[in-house]
Amino acid sequence: MSPNASKVFYKGSEDDFLVILSSLDAYSLFRKDPSTTPLVDVVDSFKVFVTHRGGSQGILDQASKAALENEFGTDNVDEAIKQILIKGDPQEGKGYNSKGFDSKNDSNGPAYTGH
Repeated sequence: MSPNASKVFYKGSEDDFLVILSSLDAYSLFRKDPSTTPLVDVVDSFKVFVTHRGGSQGILDQASKAALENEFGTDNVDEAIKQILIKGDPQEGKGYNSKGFDSKNDSNGPAYTGH
């Protein structure tokens, strides 16, 4: 996933949800006809994230089955993802991946304390 990952944001009645995209092209095709584009080509992972009303930039947690059931009428992640992709708002986002963030300074080990 690129550092400028795209996502689809869905403002729910209780929480805000988002899905990380792997391909904008596949997402565009999915929006035109969901029956012709497999989800595996569209999303980075089969996870729905909830931002606890933090908007599209809030802290990402994986949505619980109860949260999915309350918002989308199903606890099936694939079905919730489809609803978010169809009804949500696509956005460019910096620093997101399937873990919810991009790490920084991976090559920097523990800080040297000097003693």
